[in-house]
Amino acid sequence: MKSDVEIAQAAVMKPIAEVARGIGISEEEIELYGKYKAKISLHAWERIKNNPDAKLVLVTAINPTPAGEGKTTTTVGLGDALRRMEKKVLIALREPSLGPCFGVKGGAAGGGYAQIVPMEDINLHFTGDFHAVTTAHNLLAAVIDNHIHHGNELGIDPRRITWRRVVDLNDRALRSIICGLGGKVNGVPRESGFDITVASEMMAILCLASDLEDMKRRIGRIIVAYTYDGQPVTVENLQVTGALTLLFKDAIKPNLVQTLENTPAFVHGGPFANIAHGCNSVMATKYALKLADVVVTEAGFGADLGAEKFLNIKCRFAGIKPSAVVIVATVRALKMHGGVPKSDLAGENFPALERGMNNLVKHIENTQKYGLPAVVAVNAFPTDTQAELSYVREKCVVLGAEVAVSEVWAKGGDGGLVLAEKVLQACERENQFRFIYNEQDPIKDKIAAIAKEIYGAAGVQYTAVAEKTIQELIKLGFDKTPICMAKTQYSLSDDMTKIGRPQGFFITVREVRVAAGAGFLIALTGEIMTMPGLPKRPAAERMDIDNEGTIVGIF
Repeated sequence: MKSDVEIAQAAVMKPIAEVARGIGISEEEIELYGKYKAKISLHAWERIKNNPDAKLVLVTAINPTPAGEGKTTTTVGLGDALRRMEKKVLIALREPSLGPCFGVKGGAAGGGYAQIVPMEDINLHFTGDFHAVTTAHNLLAAVIDNHIHHGNELGIDPRRITWRRVVDLNDRALRSIICGLGGKVNGVPRESGFDITVASEMMAILCLASDLEDMKRRIGRIIVAYTYDGQPVTVENLQVTGALTLLFKDAIKPNLVQTLENTPAFVHGGPFANIAHGCNSVMATKYALKLADVVVTEAGFGADLGAEKFLNIKCRFAGIKPSAVVIVATVRALKMHGGVPKSDLAGENFPALERGMNNLVKHIENTQKYGLPAVVAVNAFPTDTQAELSYVREKCVVLGAEVAVSEVWAKGGDGGLVLAEKVLQACERENQFRFIYNEQDPIKDKIAAIAKEIYGAAGVQYTAVAEKTIQELIKLGFDKTPICMAKTQYSLSDDMTKIGRPQGFFITVREVRVAAGAGFLIALTGEIMTMPGLPKRPAAERMDIDNEGTIVGIF
């Protein structure tokens, strides 16, 4: 079997202008980034905005394991399968971050014969959107320190600067730093740190803004620090709203690429789901909804993170709702949730499968709490037995969820036809979509609703720091917003070692941050960090490029 990058390099791609024409976008409405990538002009929206909306299918998954689930692969393969069924379909995905690409995960453009291409470009610098986020974020950081250096007219308390710097790499040595050293000409010394670019509020704003004007308003509202008397300091106070916005003049435009089977795909924006809201841009999704009959999109990590934020944050802000939810699982991953080590997954183990199945059951129940029909996509592996697959199917059907075995990794769209048929049927079922909480509810009530209803927690505990911050946010009027939970992706709890479906646990909120521009509060739980580190053997060690420009080792 060829590697993912070898399969991608052998793909016969169509010129992106031809792909654009296939969805009703003219050459005058695209901006080319080479032959196979393009951005969609913002002017196209005026022409298409009154088109009827497509059916929206959200792809999510069980809590991820080292055994792999294949959420992006399923999303791409499902899109290809729907196109084989002569549906006008668009796929909407996030852009990969360089951090995990060079760290643990490798590439993030699908896998096998269900990939988006050009795979190498998408996984590397693509169209420069992440660099725009990084530059805008760090320009703001420089402006803050410069303001203090030149007299601090706003009275910013250097101890209460909340705007850190970012870089789109995993670098644990930058988590906590002291900047401004080296004498008076180099600024005011203070403690700070770096986050990964995908955790930046700038990234969240890029993905939630409805247009450039909305983006400007959101950027102006960003709170970067507090004064000595406890008042928030915003970008608007620093008078750099316009400068920061102009850095996004191109990044805000959705990126158009294609799959191996030439299905059109928007790949735009990429906040992480464990430390941010985990969804591709609102603009890309809304463009897709006006240009297709069916849109297949995904949310990051498991349904307790990405899907929860997609439904409670993105859908709320964008005024959209899914027609159906696909929950991706594998027999191997379910056995890992049942306590089996990765090295022992090949053999049948029904006690472990039964224990691990509880994780999938919880995600099905959660989907139904939102009033949405669920379809379970079981990614097939050669080691799966018919008895194991039948067990998974029977448990899901009892809960009212359809099940389809997916073979898109090995067969492309042809391996997802059964899944596609069940998804189309689910899209026609009754849909009573609702949010889990009211954004006007008290902060703790909203956090408790997510923790208890979605995670299955017994309750929520708060550190003294979190308690103090919540009271400050209430006084400042920032409490009537959605909640973005920062939590480990590996468990329904905030402890990554509690796999399966843990019971009786408490979620610990150690810190609460306000993202006034994005429009939500961030509750950091457990040991979650906003700057990942590299593993002992990072994926970067396996990557290379030859004199002809051929890349190996991305995945």
